[in-house]
Amino acid sequence: MKKILGLTYGGLQKKMVNLVIGILLITIGVFAVLAYFQSRMLTDVVEETRIEQEQAISGTSKDTMLKVMEGSLASSTSLQASVADNDFAEVMNNVTMLQSMAGGLWENRGMVEPVKVSLPDPSHDGTVSVMALGEEGVDLGESEYLGILGHLAIPMTSMVSSSDKISACYIGFRDGTFLVADSMSSNKLDESGRPIPFQVRERPWYTGAVEEDGISFTGIMTDAFSGNLCVTCSVPVMADGEMIGVAGADLILESMTEVVNASNSQSGFSFVINEDGNVILAPQDNYLFPAEISDKAKGLKESSNTDIAKLVTDALADVTDLRVITIEDKEYYLAGAPMRTVGWALISIVDKEVTEAPENLLLEEYDKINQDARGRFRAGTVRTLCNILVVIVLIGIAGFFATLQVSRRIVSPIEEMTKDINISSQTGRLFEMKDAYRTDDEIEVLAEAFDDLSKKTKRYIQDITRITREKERVSTELQMANRIQNSMIPNVFPPFPGRREFDIYASMDPAREVGGDFYDFFLIDEDHLCLVMADVSGKGVPAALFMMISKVILQNCAMLGKSAAEILVKTNDAICSSNQVEMFVTVWAGILEISTGKITASNAGHEYPAVMQNGTFSLLKDKHGFVIGGMDGVQYTEYEIQLQPGDKLFLYTDGIPEAADKNENMFGTQRMLDALNKDTSASPRQILENVREEVDDFVMGAEQFDDMTMLCLEYKGKPAR
Repeated sequence: MKKILGLTYGGLQKKMVNLVIGILLITIGVFAVLAYFQSRMLTDVVEETRIEQEQAISGTSKDTMLKVMEGSLASSTSLQASVADNDFAEVMNNVTMLQSMAGGLWENRGMVEPVKVSLPDPSHDGTVSVMALGEEGVDLGESEYLGILGHLAIPMTSMVSSSDKISACYIGFRDGTFLVADSMSSNKLDESGRPIPFQVRERPWYTGAVEEDGISFTGIMTDAFSGNLCVTCSVPVMADGEMIGVAGADLILESMTEVVNASNSQSGFSFVINEDGNVILAPQDNYLFPAEISDKAKGLKESSNTDIAKLVTDALADVTDLRVITIEDKEYYLAGAPMRTVGWALISIVDKEVTEAPENLLLEEYDKINQDARGRFRAGTVRTLCNILVVIVLIGIAGFFATLQVSRRIVSPIEEMTKDINISSQTGRLFEMKDAYRTDDEIEVLAEAFDDLSKKTKRYIQDITRITREKERVSTELQMANRIQNSMIPNVFPPFPGRREFDIYASMDPAREVGGDFYDFFLIDEDHLCLVMADVSGKGVPAALFMMISKVILQNCAMLGKSAAEILVKTNDAICSSNQVEMFVTVWAGILEISTGKITASNAGHEYPAVMQNGTFSLLKDKHGFVIGGMDGVQYTEYEIQLQPGDKLFLYTDGIPEAADKNENMFGTQRMLDALNKDTSASPRQILENVREEVDDFVMGAEQFDDMTMLCLEYKGKPAR
């Protein structure tokens, strides 16, 4: 055996060298084959990982979007249906009021002199006026109803003029005559200027009310004179136990049409169905549910699509849940809510494909990142293979072990990565970076790419979920707070239909969703009416809570039969006893003795009231006491206001005189008095509308800073028998 360079040839070392050389040569060939299959395996692993990650992202995104749609679409549909239903309820209340006045006037026809009702006059176009028409062959001069019921001209004119939802109101009598109030006279005349015969007893609103023997709503129909689309609410007029005619009013569909058209977008729209399931109102350019006139519409209750038929039936009965329905081989989200007053329903539809756009965008971004990582992975693999081959040739025996080590170094992180991704796809746990992946090569780059994408995906889903949940919670709570607050104050007018000694109307417009102002009026007994106007310090939810507490305490003290000053004393003592938040409220309280018109009032730091006497409103600068809740043990003085029949009392909060324009100029009490004196003969409701119109014109779109609350009382005195 010879030693050369420390190696012993001819012995074990030679064999080991020969063995290593042989193994090296074989390894080179085998490695080439293994490298090929190894590369294919790694590529397959990465591809499988990509598919599993995309499935996990897609599933999570779809679940999140479904929860968002369940909260937003169903709640917004219910809210829009409720707003539309209020319009129908308002028109129905006006029609029943007209029915009551007509029936009462006819039953007392012996106490009134007949009046002359004019025929249509083209010069009255643009101004609401009352006119008479009749069927073919009917002599208007022989009608026993027109002369008596013509006394309703003023309330009928006021009904159309004061409402933005009513285009016309009318009464059709059983003798074929017709009394109508609207702003268009010329369309009721022919080319010769003669009144066009109007077959009143054949109109759907007349026959519908007779058949229903009560309140009836027509479907969307064409107006006989203007040709416009409208909905009519009608009710029979009864007197002395028999029907003398039918009272009705045309509902302007403009606000509901605006809601429907405003909902139209690339993703979806809303449409209205009647009690038969007919689509009667929808955006014009939609092809799924086009609207038609009621007598031509096709009922969706009988649709061949059973899911649509079931949704329509459920929506007419109650608010539905969110449903996914296939229409013409395409999936849509749908939700519906009823309009109970008229028996219709509002249905909203959203294209499901549009809601999945964020998911598709996320998957596209992920695919770009994955493609880049795969390219870098392939390039790194080639470089690694070349380096390993060089090391095997140069190092020899060490190359054999290095080959195994490098191979293990490459495969182990990938196997670990694959295992983690499989667990992530099965459990929903997102991929996380580990020390096993920190190989300082393309494997680490790939792992970092997966880790970065997983973190971004997690943050994205968390942000969407948190923002959506918080927005829904705040919106729901504020809506509920607004409903609770509105239900705490009187909001049905007229509030005492049976009392003709006075007329009263009030309004409250909070600067935010809820406010701190409030008004109240209630009968202490048959001859005493309590009036309250108050303003809580601060705004928003705290002020609203303090407002409700103060209102309840005030009303409870008033119902004990106390005087106006005693009511304020008791209320102040009750609030000061537990006023830890140190809030206060200004209050004007008065008790009207209905039989005499005398008001006993007391003021706790509130605005001066305005009184109309001798035909002019002026401020009554009464003596102010300290605010309620400011200090315990305060005593309040009271004073008297004597109202004569026709006098009016106007109460308000500081949001009216302190309303400011964009230059911070305030409206002021003088402008308020000018608005009050604009039409002193107007009803309390019209007076409040005049003041609000003047305020809106003054501020010119500036943001409302404070709550605006007003109340107007007209004392009419004891009615004549």
